[in-house]
Amino acid sequence: MKHISSISAGIGLGSSGLLMMSLLAGCEAPQEKAQNKFLVIEQQANGKYVVVEEMPTEGPTRAIIREKDAYGNVTERFMNEAEMKALAEQEYQKVQNGTSETTQANGGSEGMGLAGTILAVAAGSLMGNMIANSLFNNKNFARNATSANRSAYSRSAAGKAARKSSTKKSFFGGAKKSTTRSSGGFFGG
Repeated sequence: MKHISSISAGIGLGSSGLLMMSLLAGCEAPQEKAQNKFLVIEQQANGKYVVVEEMPTEGPTRAIIREKDAYGNVTERFMNEAEMKALAEQEYQKVQNGTSETTQANGGSEGMGLAGTILAVAAGSLMGNMIANSLFNNKNFARNATSANRSAYSRSAAGKAARKSSTKKSFFGGAKKSTTRSSGGFFGG
């Protein structure tokens, strides 16, 4: 009887250990909630738009649109989240139809239309992460989105992502460089 209870205690301990490891692994999973953004979108000389400033915000996603009139005067207008979402949804329909410049091989290098720029930069916060992830799986969309966003925040975030992917965290929290060596041990090598 004593032998059976020690086996069941060991099984319970092993199960709780596996549960704890899976919980710890889940702590380092990326957050799925899209970050709302405050954008400054500027019209270029060619009539296309690029993001020149981007900041995360606690409030709703919104933008200031800078455009030049026929005389070269810069005007600014405010665009709220509902207006941005409507434009993003229209552009997403074009993506579905295959007519969006965001998914064209040669689009985006000199900026995109206003709706395409908004979709490229704020798809996650306006339409949800599932749609944003599906868009970024398209190589042309990902490249065009990157070229349409000239903000310092975007460059900083891209640099952090590149640095984060170059090191791996060990089970016990220390960072180590990636290696190609393999080990047969329980904790890897």
